[in-house]
Amino acid sequence: MPDSLTSPKLEAEAALLRGKYAHLSGLPLIEALVGNELNGQIMLSSSFGAESAVLLDLVSRVDATIPVIFIDTRRLFGETLRYQKTLTDYLGLEDVRIIRPDDGVLQRLDSDDMLFNIDPDKCCEIRKVAPLDKVMKKMGNLGFKAWITGRKQFQSPSRTALQVIEADSDFIKINPLADWSNDDIKQAFLEKNLPPHPLVADGFKSIGCMPCTARVAEGADERSGRWVGRTKTECGIHASRESAII
Repeated sequence: MPDSLTSPKLEAEAALLRGKYAHLSGLPLIEALVGNELNGQIMLSSSFGAESAVLLDLVSRVDATIPVIFIDTRRLFGETLRYQKTLTDYLGLEDVRIIRPDDGVLQRLDSDDMLFNIDPDKCCEIRKVAPLDKVMKKMGNLGFKAWITGRKQFQSPSRTALQVIEADSDFIKINPLADWSNDDIKQAFLEKNLPPHPLVADGFKSIGCMPCTARVAEGADERSGRWVGRTKTECGIHASRESAII
């Protein structure tokens, strides 16, 4: 769904692109948008998590110079940080931009690194949402207008209506894997011999920050290991990106 802050012009542009390309997904969608519409104006955000290699592989095959934004929240697993380097080298990604939360904000609002336990929404806000807001504004000023994400309809009830092309508050958001199934993701790993995140074999099926990520029982919802025991299901970067913390 469009963000409440999205301009009518951006919504119209997203609708026009949907009319042309909504029948595509995966590699053909990325090829069409980069080749015909958004060359030099498109970027990607990646968590370098359990499924990230699939989308990163598709993007690298179209254009390895597309900027990849990776948020190091300073609470990630060490395995994720090492996996980011492994995938970057393996896929030949040429422009991975690592962003981090503001040290002053962390000292002021989470000096003991325990905010996740008291207010997980605020923790995500200062460690993920605000840093991303800041870099996205810079990217917009540089002429970038589209943002590729790895979200998929099967991941959660809030994503079941996800479209391959949608309007965000400031960007056209591209979701090349929106209609892919879990089996499609697994098959892509096998076909392309993509290196898996090292924690997947240890029972972690959806991987975020270390304090808020748990192992998932066999057959359970793959995102059920995130924010266990809470109603929270999203970190917030795909909600409104207007951050309260600057």
